Amino acid sequence: MANFFKDNYDLRFQFNQLKLQEIVDIMENNYQEHKKYNFAPKDYEDAIDNYNKVLEIVGDITANVIAPLAAEVDEEGAHFEDGKVTYAQGTQEALDQLGKAELMGFTLPRQYGGLNFPTTVYIMAIEMVSRADASLMNIFGLQDIAETINKFGNDDQKNEFLPQFASGEATGAMALTEPDAGSDLQRVKLHAYQDDKGQWHLQGVKRFITNGGGNILLVLARSEAGTRDGRGLSMFVCYGDDSVKVRRIENKLGIHGSPTCELQFNDTPAQLVGKRKFGLIKYVMDLMNGARLGVSAQALGVAQAAFAEALTYAKSREQFGKAILNIPVVTNMLIDMRVTLESNRSLLYATAYWVDLRDKLEEKIEHLKEEGKSFSDEKNRQKEANKIAGLLTPLTKYMLTESANQITYDALQIHGGTGYMKEFRVERLARDARITNIYEGTSQLQIVAAIGGVMNDIMADHFEEKAHKTYKGNLDVLAKYLREIRSIFLDSRSFVIDKDDDDFQDMAAKELVEMYSYLYTGYILLEEAELERRKVFIANRYIISALAKARKNAEAIKNEQFSDLLHAEEILG
Repeated sequence: MANFFKDNYDLRFQFNQLKLQEIVDIMENNYQEHKKYNFAPKDYEDAIDNYNKVLEIVGDITANVIAPLAAEVDEEGAHFEDGKVTYAQGTQEALDQLGKAELMGFTLPRQYGGLNFPTTVYIMAIEMVSRADASLMNIFGLQDIAETINKFGNDDQKNEFLPQFASGEATGAMALTEPDAGSDLQRVKLHAYQDDKGQWHLQGVKRFITNGGGNILLVLARSEAGTRDGRGLSMFVCYGDDSVKVRRIENKLGIHGSPTCELQFNDTPAQLVGKRKFGLIKYVMDLMNGARLGVSAQALGVAQAAFAEALTYAKSREQFGKAILNIPVVTNMLIDMRVTLESNRSLLYATAYWVDLRDKLEEKIEHLKEEGKSFSDEKNRQKEANKIAGLLTPLTKYMLTESANQITYDALQIHGGTGYMKEFRVERLARDARITNIYEGTSQLQIVAAIGGVMNDIMADHFEEKAHKTYKGNLDVLAKYLREIRSIFLDSRSFVIDKDDDDFQDMAAKELVEMYSYLYTGYILLEEAELERRKVFIANRYIISALAKARKNAEAIKNEQFSDLLHAEEILG
């Protein structure tokens, strides 16, 4: 039988290279959890074994239950009737299977029925679910809502809502966007008010809400009358009861199994999550960063599926008396796709590690505070992890979602005319991939989010350390190329700084962010190549290509091609 974990060599390679001991030690309270729950791991090796077994279960369900249903789900789509949303039959079957396997509370504590797994392992599950059916990920991946309640909600809220998520009894939605507040969430107008008993209620409209018909909704609302900016917004949790009317579901290009809804809140009873006025500046930012990591994994899963379809087709399709796999331009496309897939996967799981480290160090600090112990060392390390995760999350989302669109495009191209037909899976994958670089912040917004860290060169010490390392054999040549990319980046950055022009920096941001990604990913691949001979081929093609791209990026910055923007009206007409 197929298995999306066992049959994915590179995913297993990444799993086998995980260095999560410090993170798991904190999560398991130095394995004291085992005394309370006999199924909790007794040590780090036991934890890794548990993760492996669960990922094999996810691999089995995704390959043999979810993937075979995906075409029917795409054809049927979600249903909307009399103000109610129901899933396609295949979507419901898949969710039932995931619920029975107790996979709907991946990162939640065991006391609420969760698995208490690291985010990194959860992201691996999301990649496999997305490979099987990208639309299902939008429901499975909304476990992040429960994680937000776990982080910022009170004990009563955790006890009320989290077991519903963990059991699969409830699905959720994050209701942020409004007709006039898409990426600019400071403009949210949905009104939150208290009655004379102190009960909060929600009144207003939300739009483009993924899984808006879900049972539990996390809602960003304006709690402070008379305000117009982000400081007047708070976070609320409510049920999708009869006071929440689904006005419509959108007719979309792809991810048909995921209902995207317009919601009207009619004095809906709600509970405040965390503190007033922190809705956007703290809770949404945390929620969005989690979602961006999930969408990165979604994009990677779709790209993996598209590559597999293209490779299989290229091996079987004959033209001019031979399989098209043996036509050099096709072979080259497939190698490029494979290199991009593996380099993206390396970047994704490196980013997930920093997210885990940031979050778990924060938990450790809270425990040390409660115990009256010193936490200065942990505080410094948590600050560093927070900076790095804050940079890598949008950078990863940008690189992986743009790549997914290119890989699915190329996969369809390899299929030729047949790929354009509904009978072939690649047509659906190309449609599903297209949303990934749009929602949870467009690629352009990811660049805006990443450029601050890039301009401040927050990974400078990391790159300096790698630059002084000696690599085995021919890998030292690749290390030299990475040092050249670093020099190109620093020169380009200095050029932008010397301009002392915010508009010019904005225009050069894309090129600078991309160069930073080449460096960070390149060094990861170089170290992987020391561990695995096959990875030498991946590192070689990636780094040589990255050097050429870095030179192009630098040229775009220095020749000031962006000056065309000054004449935009004349050019665009």
